[in-house]
Amino acid sequence: MKRMRATGSRIYQLKVTLRDIRPPIWRRFAVPSDIPLKRLHEALQLIMGWTDSHLHQFEARGGRYGPPDRDLERTNEATTTLDRVLRKPKDRMTYEYDFGDGWMHDVELEKVLPPSSEGLFPIMLAGKRACPPEDVGGAPAYARFLAIMANPKHPEHRDMLDWADGPFDPEAYDVGQANLDLHGGWARRAPDA
Repeated sequence: MKRMRATGSRIYQLKVTLRDIRPPIWRRFAVPSDIPLKRLHEALQLIMGWTDSHLHQFEARGGRYGPPDRDLERTNEATTTLDRVLRKPKDRMTYEYDFGDGWMHDVELEKVLPPSSEGLFPIMLAGKRACPPEDVGGAPAYARFLAIMANPKHPEHRDMLDWADGPFDPEAYDVGQANLDLHGGWARRAPDA
C-alpha cells in the first residue's frame, strides 16, 4: 500500500470490528481524515488480513460507496473522502467484504486528532485476534472451522488442516507486522493518539 502523509488534514482514529464473531476480531488505526474510501478499503484489507479477492462496499449516511459498477447503485469510492461520511466521534459506517460470505465490519470514528505532519499513514495502533481465512464461508462456517481445527479427532480435521495450509491460531495478531505490511516492510512510530 502506498504510504500517505497527513499534510494539514486532521487524523481520524478508527476502530473496525468484524460482526457476528465472539470473542470479537477488531483493529484500531489512524488515517488522515481526507483519505479516499478506495484507499481506506486497501488499508482495511491489509489490517484485517483479507486478500482483496472479492467485492466490497461501504454504507454510511444512507448512501453506498464502492468501485464503479453499472449493476450496483453507489457513489464512486475513489472520489469520496472519509471526512464526508464520518464527521465526529461515534459516527459509524459499515464495510462489507465478500458479498457471498457476507463479512460485515463496523467502522467507528473514535477520535478526531489535530493535524500531524509526522509519520506515514495508515498506522496500526492495536488489534485482537486473527482474521478468518478467506472463503471460509461466513461467520457460522468460521465457528465450525474453529471447532474442527481445535479437535484433532474430528473426522474433517485433516481435510480442514490441508485446506487452511496448516494450523490456524485464532488468537494471533501482530500490530508491528501489520504496520510493516501496510508500509511494504517499512514502519514508523505513530503519533501519540
